[in-house]
Amino acid sequence: MLRVKLICIGKIKENYFRQAMAEYEKRLRPFCAFECIEIAEERLPDNPSETQIISALEKEAVKILAKASGAIFSMCIEGKQLSSLDLSGKMAEVMQYPGEMTFIIGSSFGLSENVKRAGQMMSMSKMTFPHTLARVMLTEQIYRATQILANTKYHK
Repeated sequence: MLRVKLICIGKIKENYFRQAMAEYEKRLRPFCAFECIEIAEERLPDNPSETQIISALEKEAVKILAKASGAIFSMCIEGKQLSSLDLSGKMAEVMQYPGEMTFIIGSSFGLSENVKRAGQMMSMSKMTFPHTLARVMLTEQIYRATQILANTKYHK
């Protein structure tokens, strides 16, 4: 069975986003082993310098890369945009080998270059979304991709 990890910086504060995540996690169980891993965001002052931001991102990178495995997809604005069908194709490839994939969503400051270089960069849109909403949207797309692969009627 395909293993899918979603590594995210920070916790979801809004109950409605937690409920949406729980629903998609439940729906995913028959199709893949899904795990959402939350990593604490590094503390920064109100107006951090570029050096402080880079340092925080590097500290987060160490924690992220310690948990990441298989095919790694970093979510970042400069990444490649995929359709739902393209994502299901990537999942089909990963199911052959290594059978495990990790998606990474960073903090509001993004991701370290080390994380981006660890795998492929992917973008959901040229638009900017709150990270908690992006987490729900990505989880729905992972579910949609499993449904495409299972040839169900969910994706029309």
